[in-house]
Amino acid sequence: MDLLTQGLLGATMAQSGARQQETRLATGIGFFAGIVADADILIQSSNDPLLNIEFHRHFTHSLFFVPLGALIAALLLWPFLRKRLPFPRLYLFALLGYCLSGVLDAFTSYGTHLLWPLSDARVAWNTISVIDPVFTLILLVAVVIAFRKYAYTAARVGLLLAAVYMSFGWMQLQRAEALAETLIAGRGHHAEALLVKPTLANLVLWRSIYEFEGRLYVDAIRAGLFSEPRIYPGESIEKFVLERDLSTLPASSVLAADIARFSHFSAGLLAIRPEQPNVLVDVRYSNLPMTLAPLWGIEINPEQPDQHAKYMLYRDSSSTTREKFLKLLLGEHILD
Repeated sequence: MDLLTQGLLGATMAQSGARQQETRLATGIGFFAGIVADADILIQSSNDPLLNIEFHRHFTHSLFFVPLGALIAALLLWPFLRKRLPFPRLYLFALLGYCLSGVLDAFTSYGTHLLWPLSDARVAWNTISVIDPVFTLILLVAVVIAFRKYAYTAARVGLLLAAVYMSFGWMQLQRAEALAETLIAGRGHHAEALLVKPTLANLVLWRSIYEFEGRLYVDAIRAGLFSEPRIYPGESIEKFVLERDLSTLPASSVLAADIARFSHFSAGLLAIRPEQPNVLVDVRYSNLPMTLAPLWGIEINPEQPDQHAKYMLYRDSSSTTREKFLKLLLGEHILD
């Protein structure tokens, strides 16, 4: 999730394990440790554009890296806090702050190497958006109360409420998946793969992506709390198949390796952008949940197989897109 939420979760965790007089120190230590894992965003290369997305949420987010990550955070803070806190207590708060960084990201749809090096799978439970203001606000209130009142109880209550909210996200996911399966059956399709994920900053509007007979279908699903669910039928596109679509590309080439890396990042849900035949897009994400307009993709040049693919962003923050998204979120019957 975003850095603020990661830091707040780390701060709340550290507060929950602090003695009363340690609460404020624990807050800062936990917040810092909570964002240390995302230092992997700094792993970049001007010669290899995909290196950043390959290593973001990688080894620093693994459960097996937690003790070392916490140690790094504690050592970075030790010169500033050595006169105020024994190192074992500093390490404890750093450990509490760091320990759920990878787990929190795994609850989103982006994908996290939670079990590296035992597994290179990108774990994504699709329970919550990468940005969720309600979840963040729960943690923020808990952190502020615990900080001001020197009360670890407030932190523990905040963690409990955050867990309840995450459980609600899981329940909404089950509802959205059931609606998606009903839609698929109504079309006479059989989904060979199905992914349902929340859209940005809410647990009401979901994006469904499924594969049937070599095509990827995307739809918007509104799982409202106090209203009838709505389905907004979307678009479909032929799934990218390397052996068919780029049959002349040498398997040992740099470009083939880049396509494989991007496919792993995108859970295999790739397609050629119709208006740009040289662009492969990640179908999981779009500016609107029932469209194929991508958030990102890679530019490829089969004529230069030994050159790296270029990573491209296609975010659309126009007022028209925002208005359509809001209509979907509110359950409007007709879209402009």
